[in-house]
Amino acid sequence: MIIDKLYEQVQKKGPLCVGLDTDLSYIPEFMKSQKNITEAVFEFNKNIIDLTKEFVAIYKPQIAYYEALGLDGLKAFKMTLDYLKQNNCLVVSDVKRSDIAATAKMYAKAFFDGEFESDFVTLNPYMGYDSLDPYFEYFEKKDKGIFVLVRTSNPGSKDIQLKQVGDEYLYQKIGQELTKIGKRFNGKYGYSRIGFVIGATHNAEAVDIRNRFSHTFFLVPGYGAQGATGKDARLLLNKDENGAIINSSRGIIAKSQNTQNQKEFDDKITELILKMKEDLNN
Repeated sequence: MIIDKLYEQVQKKGPLCVGLDTDLSYIPEFMKSQKNITEAVFEFNKNIIDLTKEFVAIYKPQIAYYEALGLDGLKAFKMTLDYLKQNNCLVVSDVKRSDIAATAKMYAKAFFDGEFESDFVTLNPYMGYDSLDPYFEYFEKKDKGIFVLVRTSNPGSKDIQLKQVGDEYLYQKIGQELTKIGKRFNGKYGYSRIGFVIGATHNAEAVDIRNRFSHTFFLVPGYGAQGATGKDARLLLNKDENGAIINSSRGIIAKSQNTQNQKEFDDKITELILKMKEDLNN
């Protein structure tokens, strides 16, 4: 089961997730020289993957960065997914889709059975739980899973997620309903194929969230460029030092843009991923 595979990757390598949110401005000039957009983006991603895969449990390409580049970008997205698969790397495509069931069925096919096939996708639950249903048929058929937005890392998340509903916040209510739905999808380590996106930037709530949803795997944004520390992010790990993947995107991939050659690039990315690993271990 895919959620068990993710658990085992975290157990083996630690909870690191690298976000491949590749903007052209992040790519060093020497890597862009005499290449078209597709080649430059894929070459950059390939280098990041090669340098970090020993330490990373899963990769998270954010599709908006590729869509913004048009067909050239989507070709690079496809090539990146293929390369991750060739290297036996797990991938969560960060697409944050939400739509009525008929349209959601097409999204599910695109990311679970099409050219953009991924192990997990991110979804938005605010159109209702029936908007998630079309993805479930792929859980067994294609061994897939989802991460649903519950308590996101952005400051504006409070506008909706912290609305009071009875004696609880809206995000707590949504998490509880998703937990009920997800029980039938539990793997051998006790985690459901329905995971939550929980930001590391809300450290005051982290312990309660972890205790409240102890059988749910978390995708944790907010570390690094958004201000959360390793200490903040670790609060969302479970007692088994597992149960969460902690993402860094710009904190890794945007810091090598001024490197002048391949060796400088390799040294910089390796330094950054080892620093993140050490920070999370501490």
